[in-house]
Amino acid sequence: MRLLNANLLASNSATLTLESWCADNHLSGPARVVAQRDPADVRPASPEIRARLGVRAGDTLGYRRVRLTCGSHVLSEADNWYVPARLTAEMNTTLATTDTAFGRVILPLVPRRITLGVDWLWSGQGTPPTADQGLFRHRALVEDEHGQPLAFVQETYLGANLVLVP
Repeated sequence: MRLLNANLLASNSATLTLESWCADNHLSGPARVVAQRDPADVRPASPEIRARLGVRAGDTLGYRRVRLTCGSHVLSEADNWYVPARLTAEMNTTLATTDTAFGRVILPLVPRRITLGVDWLWSGQGTPPTADQGLFRHRALVEDEHGQPLAFVQETYLGANLVLVP
């Protein structure tokens, strides 16, 4: 659990980190992270999120609620508020119509991830959480290579990450 957290903190892409985690721990072959979208789930961005993204109250934001999976394992659940005007039309279409993970979609923008906070949901002591219970949660800002904010994400990493198959 702490190794996964350290890998995520050191990476600019949670998607690519989870794919490596999935491959290293033989959770699925091939190790490919898919974002199972819930298009019916739409949540407004708080004033804090809008401020972090550098947008005004009336500016349009995109939102995706996803479960990032690798094979049959749900590795995380994520809320992602993003600025469509800072992405290409093709990226926006992909995000609106496919289960491609946000991190994979924006790779051409050379994203940089800035972790704003980590909340531990399980201490590592006692009975391990079940596959669908939270281990820890990240809040992060994703910027392009020029430092322009693209997205604010809140990701809860789940107990399924502890299911390590030799």
